[in-house]
Amino acid sequence: MITRVVMPKLTDTMEEGVVVSWKKTEGDEVAAGDILAEIETDKAVMDLESFGSGFFRKALANEGDTVQAGTLIALIGELNDDIEPYVTEEATEDPDSTDSDEKTERSTASQSKASKAEPATANTSEPKDAQAERPPEELPSPSSTSPKKISPRAKKKAHDMGINLSNIEGSGPGGRIVERDVVRFPQRVPKQRKEVIDRPLSQARKAIARITTESKAPVPHFYLTLDISMTEVERLREQMNLIQETSLNLTTLLIHAVMLALTKHPDINVSYTGDAIRYHPTIDIGVAVALDEGLITPVIRDCAHKTLRELSQECFRMIRLAKNQRLKPEEYSGATFSISNLGMYGIQEFSAVLIPPQAASLAVGAIQSVPVVENDTVIIDQRMTVTLSCDHRVLDGAQAALFLQTLKKTLEAPLELFLS
Repeated sequence: MITRVVMPKLTDTMEEGVVVSWKKTEGDEVAAGDILAEIETDKAVMDLESFGSGFFRKALANEGDTVQAGTLIALIGELNDDIEPYVTEEATEDPDSTDSDEKTERSTASQSKASKAEPATANTSEPKDAQAERPPEELPSPSSTSPKKISPRAKKKAHDMGINLSNIEGSGPGGRIVERDVVRFPQRVPKQRKEVIDRPLSQARKAIARITTESKAPVPHFYLTLDISMTEVERLREQMNLIQETSLNLTTLLIHAVMLALTKHPDINVSYTGDAIRYHPTIDIGVAVALDEGLITPVIRDCAHKTLRELSQECFRMIRLAKNQRLKPEEYSGATFSISNLGMYGIQEFSAVLIPPQAASLAVGAIQSVPVVENDTVIIDQRMTVTLSCDHRVLDGAQAALFLQTLKKTLEAPLELFLS
């Protein structure tokens, strides 16, 4: 029995994935649950498990290939199973499958001979099957009189990347240029300032572009900014770090402070559903983590029922998984509130984009020593600027202001953070 392995839709926002590496080679025995490959999604690198057993008969995608979700990428079956019909099926569905290129071209050639024998008709529309069997587009080769063959997906990828196809040697049958040839074509490093270079988007960056556009355009944002004194927090944090084995970082304290404020203001821990305001029973806080490939937000679940030490351990674990691109979809989705901190980069103030289902998100700037007037005296204080982004469909300015006041009070008199 043949098991068809398709590129899975591993996340809600995933439209395509990259085959990072195959963990099985052709002829290897496979059991249900075995890891077949590592797949790069829009958020992380994840394992692809087998749902069938038998032998790994054929890989229909190469390492490094970008494949649409739902596309056939491998076949599992017994050694005596006939896999040719499935490979032929893949040739029709995926014009960049190098193992089926020759079959596609033979089919096209047969169609061309048949068309010469039949009279032309006035109907210019083509059936879907005929469109799928169109021969690959050709472009002149600079080194020979015969044109180069190029698949449609390779042509689109080259257009998106700004690559001249005449400079590429194809690795497909008969020298055909396929998508992987375009992706792996070396990009020149610009030698002059005026030279332009386009680099393809990573899966994470594609997702960020799509999600932020979907959020920023339809969601009416408003922003409130507030300065908070962090002198007492920093003093108590330094004392705690002296008496315990693991250090207590600022992110953990911010999560704990936000949780206490949300507990007192549950109307901020909500979502817009279209015809109702959804009040979430748990406080699930996302923490934005910057990666080379883009931004990801691991979620600390049920923060109200975790001690400060438990929050610290969970935060450290989730950030480590995020940086190693090992988060599961359920570990970076569904936050009811999020925190984004750019203070470590010296950024004083910024605004965060809301990512549904969140109705509010806190942007945190750097802690700075600034002169302030207190009781008619100028003193030096440690100040941090925070900005709350809000969804105006479910939140109003007064609600958000009260939440920020509570957060400010908690951080400026932080004993509650260490006792709760």
